Amino acid sequence: MITKNDNDYCVILAGGRGRRLWPCSRIKKPKQFIDFFSTGRTLLQDTFDRVSKLIPTENIYVCTNHEYAHYVVKQLPELPPENILSEPIHRNTAPSVAWATYRIVRKNENARMLVVPSDQAVFKEDVFQENIKAGLELVSKREIILTLGVKPTRPEPGYGYIQCGDYLEHDGIYEVKSFTEKPDREFAQMFINSGEFLWNSGMYLSNVKHMRKCLQQVFPVVLRKLEDREEINHVSLEEEIIFIEENFSTYPNISIDEGLLEHEQPVFVMKGDFGWADLGMWHSIYENLKKGDDDNVIISSQVILDDSKNNIIKLPKDKLGIINGLDGYIVAEEGNVLLICKKGDSSALVRKFVNETQLQYGEEYL
Repeated sequence: MITKNDNDYCVILAGGRGRRLWPCSRIKKPKQFIDFFSTGRTLLQDTFDRVSKLIPTENIYVCTNHEYAHYVVKQLPELPPENILSEPIHRNTAPSVAWATYRIVRKNENARMLVVPSDQAVFKEDVFQENIKAGLELVSKREIILTLGVKPTRPEPGYGYIQCGDYLEHDGIYEVKSFTEKPDREFAQMFINSGEFLWNSGMYLSNVKHMRKCLQQVFPVVLRKLEDREEINHVSLEEEIIFIEENFSTYPNISIDEGLLEHEQPVFVMKGDFGWADLGMWHSIYENLKKGDDDNVIISSQVILDDSKNNIIKLPKDKLGIINGLDGYIVAEEGNVLLICKKGDSSALVRKFVNETQLQYGEEYL
């Protein structure tokens, strides 16, 4: 039985549009709100289930967008309504964390916080729990940002790469020497060969006051009007919401990775071995799921395969797919779109097709 600490908080990032998993992930209902693997739980619910074993439910916040807030309410009914931070306009993840940090620091200045994306899988939950608990203990004592890194297994160009510098005093924790977001495959292979790099999981830990200080350096004017008020702890929730509605569009559109890892502040990385997988890209899902006959991955679909290998296939439950002669393809159908394309570096290909579809046929197909 895990003992939960009332000073521990978690921010789940669930506002993205999930275009890299198109067409199964759509603008109106992106991947985090889908039961993608037919387990009975969506990716958001899986993330909540994982962190709620460590963090009190009342200390879990979900950052999303106005157009998706109703999904959060429906899928996480145990979450207090005020813990859903619904943004009026799409921005990247750094503004989301900045707002959540402001909300948490008003509630508990001694808080230590965990930031997690909503589209990841963890296959070794016991190791994950140990890593998170150790990380939270560390950031409660040190004024640092700590991210979780994973040993790379392939030259994946769709991930961020963290170069490890000097050891902290703890084994397995290093100072971040450099960060490269989505390098070319050639550079990714060089990073792996060097043995100095870890994949960036996108998970961050810090005490809340230090996180706020770091984000204030990234966003020197955002929320400042609200934060500089002497009566900050007396600002009502309604006043805060009104301020966000009127001012959120002034945030720069940058990710939390860029905001924390590419600015001049000390960041450290903990090497984790908790069986991490990014569920945001077709080829990443393929790499991390158990393969069937001829190395095909079939996700909740009825399929007859002949002379076909190395494919990932997801079809509607009322469809039967009969596939012959495919090697290394994505076959995915949802609603009014059928996608058949080489698996390769799927994130770039799918993004290209999404853009072309929008230009030629409009958002009806997105």
